[in-house]
Amino acid sequence: MSDQATAENASEPRLIAETGLDRRIADIVEPVLEQMGFRLVRVRMSGQNGLTLQIMTERSDGTMTVEDCEEVSKAISPVLDVEDPIDKAYHLEVSSPGIDRPMVRRSDFIRWQGHLVKCETSVMVDGRKRFRGKIVSVDEDGFRLERDQPAYGEEPSVAIPFTALSEARLILTDDLIRDALTADKKAKAARAANENFEDEDKPIE
Repeated sequence: MSDQATAENASEPRLIAETGLDRRIADIVEPVLEQMGFRLVRVRMSGQNGLTLQIMTERSDGTMTVEDCEEVSKAISPVLDVEDPIDKAYHLEVSSPGIDRPMVRRSDFIRWQGHLVKCETSVMVDGRKRFRGKIVSVDEDGFRLERDQPAYGEEPSVAIPFTALSEARLILTDDLIRDALTADKKAKAARAANENFEDEDKPIE
């Protein structure tokens, strides 16, 4: 991936954004993540283990290591302490999106075209709000699903506008696991090669 493409991916807006307190936290942490070369996937507060703030993030190439999670946690913790958006004690959890990831950007749908996804819309689309099927095409305005199990009388495919999308997630399959692991391996190899090139390009002191 070129530096320009990486920069474009990093600044690509999310199709699905939080509301309320989650949105306020997202507005605080997203600029910090972008400066570090990461992009925000999702912010979610939950009552598990007391109160947990989950920050889901990844690099622009889709990778995320344990070390990356630790780096992000150390960077955003003091910012959250200063802004103090949460008036109770909480546990901060930084994680990668995982293989059966939330789909929050147009590039997610392009990257995982051909794989199964389940999604929900905020308005009725073709008579329903919940869908499950394979992503068969993506354009500027939305994506087309080939239904997994169309009901009697339903068209085999449906076009879903991005503006109607309220939630979407990949469905775990053997094909998805294989392709996700392959993509992760290639991205990490490319990043390592780029880092080695930069090291070699540095002047000898």
